[in-house]
Amino acid sequence: MSIPANIGDVTLDLAQDADLARFRRDLQEAFALAVVETFGSVDNGPIPSDADVAASFNAPNAVVHRILENGRWVGGVVLTIDPKTQKNALDFFYVRRDEIGRGIGRKAWGAIEAAYPDTTVWTTHTPYFEKRNIHFYVNVCGFHITQYHHSGHPDPDHPHEGDHPGDEGMFQFEKRFTDGWR
Repeated sequence: MSIPANIGDVTLDLAQDADLARFRRDLQEAFALAVVETFGSVDNGPIPSDADVAASFNAPNAVVHRILENGRWVGGVVLTIDPKTQKNALDFFYVRRDEIGRGIGRKAWGAIEAAYPDTTVWTTHTPYFEKRNIHFYVNVCGFHITQYHHSGHPDPDHPHEGDHPGDEGMFQFEKRFTDGWR
């Protein structure tokens, strides 16, 4: 089932159960780029872990979309949509590693906002070392950094992040819409 959110030639499509294994692999490959660039390898297993990805797929109010360009699968997104408060979360967002740099992320974010026009607040997070993501969320999508969680200032929802060597924490972002302004 397609979602009526078409920005240019990029659309969202609801992922089916049969899509989830490939979605997880593609997500982990895309996330590995920055990890390898920063730390040299992903020797401790895929990032995010299989368990973290599965938990996001099965979380309450989770919506998993494939990102399509001209009908071809080029990325994906896991959202948490709260129909009561319209305070929604961008949990995982990726563009396939061989598709990065072509503007797909920008168009996909536009399609996400178009698909969920009643959203009052979007939240997301990314690791401190992920400069490409920080640039994208702040300079392309219009988010603002609202918190920097680390071992000295843990995220109350994830108190053990930052407890591992080399884990320097996460930035939290928000994008707010007020008085109908988009």
